[in-house]
Amino acid sequence: MKHLKKITVALVLFVAATGFVNAQSKIAHIDVTQLLSAMPEMKTAEAELKKLSETYNADIEGSMTELKNKYTLYENEAASKTPEENQKRAEELQGAQKTIGEAQQTAQRELQKKQQELFAPISDKAKAAIEKVATAQGYDYVIDAQQGGGLIVANGKDLLVDVKKELGI
Repeated sequence: MKHLKKITVALVLFVAATGFVNAQSKIAHIDVTQLLSAMPEMKTAEAELKKLSETYNADIEGSMTELKNKYTLYENEAASKTPEENQKRAEELQGAQKTIGEAQQTAQRELQKKQQELFAPISDKAKAAIEKVATAQGYDYVIDAQQGGGLIVANGKDLLVDVKKELGI
């Protein structure tokens, strides 16, 4: 009888421990930045962005050189021109400078747009692969290992509804 009690207690403890282990969520982490930089698609996208950036920079630098040359010319000729002509030339230089500034802003926006366009499918592919591996290995949560990184996969229980209910929301 004593032996049966011991077996029963051992069985109950085993079942409770097994239930506790199964109830715990499995968590993993990954350095997404390192993953993305290792993907060949990312290297191709970065090369394309660099080429586009160099093109924009060359155009803007050419315009700036042209503006500097014009400024030097106008400055050298200022003494031989009328005040009205000098005023007109100053306004022309200001307009050119404004145009260059606008071109720089446009180039920056275009680069950002192109970056999003190129990186979105790569990021989606990486996320899908992370989700697939996490599911295959039984992970409920995958966290980005980079500082400030967030949750990538969240298959565990979401407490939002229960917490709202507790707060009476």
